[in-house]
Amino acid sequence: MLQIRGFAGGTGVTGTLYEPGEEPPSYRGAADPDAPYVWVCDSFYQVATGGQPQTIGGKEIRVAFESPTPRGFEERDRAIAAAEEHLRTQFARLGVAENEVIIDVLEPTEA
Repeated sequence: MLQIRGFAGGTGVTGTLYEPGEEPPSYRGAADPDAPYVWVCDSFYQVATGGQPQTIGGKEIRVAFESPTPRGFEERDRAIAAAEEHLRTQFARLGVAENEVIIDVLEPTEA
């Protein structure tokens, strides 16, 4: 299992990459990817009202969350690249430039 984290604007988000032999979480409405690598992470976007307050780059915005959707991959490198892209996309939805997002990939002993 890898923890893949994205940081920008004074906040961060972390997702989990389950590797072969590990059991990704099962929950109502979750897809059942039949792949050796499974990425699970929240998706979110900025809203005008409702949602949760979050401070990004010193500015308070409102963020709504979508249900996490597991994504399956055949290769570890592709799974990590997709996880990094997912994290950058989530921050972009909040107005943060891709080049401002710092990504960390942590092995279980580092998490």
